[in-house]
Amino acid sequence: MNSVLAMALAGSLVKLSPVDVVVIAFYFVLVLTIGWYLKGISNSSEDFFLAGREMTAWIAGLSFLSANLGSLELMGWAGATYQYGILATHWYWIGAIPAMLFLGLVMMPFYYISKTHSVPGYLKLRFGESSRGLAAISFALMTVLMSGVNMYAMAEVMKVVLGWNINFSIWVSSLTVAVYVALGGLRSAIFNEVLQFILIWAGALLIPIMGLIESGGWANLQARIIHNASAEYIHLWSTLGSFRNNPMGINWIGIVFGLGFVISFGYWTTDFLVVQRVLSAKDLRSAKMAPIIGAAFKMFVPLIVIVPGLLALGVLPFHLVPESVAATTGAPSYNDVLPLMLARYCGPGLLGLGITALIAGFMSGMAGNVSAFTTVWTYDIYAALINKKPSEEQYVRMGRWCTILGVIISIGTAYFVMQFASIMDYVQALFSFFIAPLFGTVVLGMLWKRATAAGGFWGLLCGTCASIGMYVWVAIKPSALAIFALSADAKPMAADMFRALWSWIICVLVTVIVSYMTAPKTDAELVGLVMGVTPMPHETDVPVYQRPWFWAVIVTIVFVVLNLLFW
Repeated sequence: MNSVLAMALAGSLVKLSPVDVVVIAFYFVLVLTIGWYLKGISNSSEDFFLAGREMTAWIAGLSFLSANLGSLELMGWAGATYQYGILATHWYWIGAIPAMLFLGLVMMPFYYISKTHSVPGYLKLRFGESSRGLAAISFALMTVLMSGVNMYAMAEVMKVVLGWNINFSIWVSSLTVAVYVALGGLRSAIFNEVLQFILIWAGALLIPIMGLIESGGWANLQARIIHNASAEYIHLWSTLGSFRNNPMGINWIGIVFGLGFVISFGYWTTDFLVVQRVLSAKDLRSAKMAPIIGAAFKMFVPLIVIVPGLLALGVLPFHLVPESVAATTGAPSYNDVLPLMLARYCGPGLLGLGITALIAGFMSGMAGNVSAFTTVWTYDIYAALINKKPSEEQYVRMGRWCTILGVIISIGTAYFVMQFASIMDYVQALFSFFIAPLFGTVVLGMLWKRATAAGGFWGLLCGTCASIGMYVWVAIKPSALAIFALSADAKPMAADMFRALWSWIICVLVTVIVSYMTAPKTDAELVGLVMGVTPMPHETDVPVYQRPWFWAVIVTIVFVVLNLLFW
């Protein structure tokens, strides 16, 4: 049996040297120190939940991206790439860039001008308390479920690479996040996320560089993948003409509309986990620039996420299996791709940096979920339903206790992931439940002044229930997949994309129908909330090269070129 496989089955791939231990320990001390230092300037609700709204475009932009670039991304998409090939890159390009630019140029002004503390808070202003309550509860549920995935991902890395007990790994890292977010609030999360962004790149970049050297370059790696898997694994668009021509069992309709429109726009424009970072910007121009800066960096993230999965397809002498199979056989799973690559290429010192990068990724992703959960719970559930006139001290106290509670609940959700083939199948299922219909409600609210409070509530409720219903339907009757996914050949990820698309369509249709049956608000009531009745500020006092639209055009050109290169 191959030695790497034998070590993986034994439960440990490497042993940390004293240098590696020092590097990891230093990182934990550093993030806790930052949290303690920022505690003294996070005493008001504005400071604790929105970092005082004083972040620059660069800090807000890097935090915006880093909140998404957790160990869930690093580990989950590396595994998904092994499973589906280079098609996973779509989640970083068509599934991110257009939506990030749309957020910066179109939606951010409404979020920022309304001075809302959260996306459910915007829905309260636009549609009323019922829509805010429904969105807040569903979002709170989603964030703790997502946070649990991050915990599981980090614990899996520690188990496979170092042989650490999975429970020990979950609790140590989780409590560290709980402490520094509870101390410094969003400000602490943002500063640590910028630090973690740097560490992630410094550590994770080792794998693609050393892997491409071993493979003899990109062309030789492609040849190895064709030999070990098939040519379908190295094409981005050319195999999407049919469900049967690619490993994901999806076609271009699912990618362009299910992912590129509904899932992508839903996540990047309405998921408060990322929107919260942009709301911390010091002014509107910075708030518009932050997602554009994030989009520029996002285009190059596949280098440290997708390439390791492709390397595993090309260089590993054994096959990985779905997580559900690995749980019973003990064989390495798709989710073990990144740990296996880390063990293959990193020696003493470098291993410590690589492990630190993954820990940083875990903390970044988890801190993002926890801080978003804390804000939504405090403002949109506690202050709306329990204590309707809290003092500043009560806001901050509830935020700190809620941080601890969110971490504890998230730990409980970490153990639900093992029933899914891969981490990202689980994540995309959650997005189709909660994010897709939410996007339908928010985008109609911002762009269509005729949408009414009743329309917004019933559209969101029906869209969410429809998505969950389709998931349960297929779980009970697998043949039902062919009905809403348009093909019996659709794989789990493809099913998620089509389920999201249908739930968005149902949300929009119900919202439109109910809105025409009920009375709308007056134009005066919609100022600052809806396009067409809100005066939009313009950046006329800065040079062209400092305006958000200019950099959005540059990012768009690079985005198109990259898609053509990997067609």
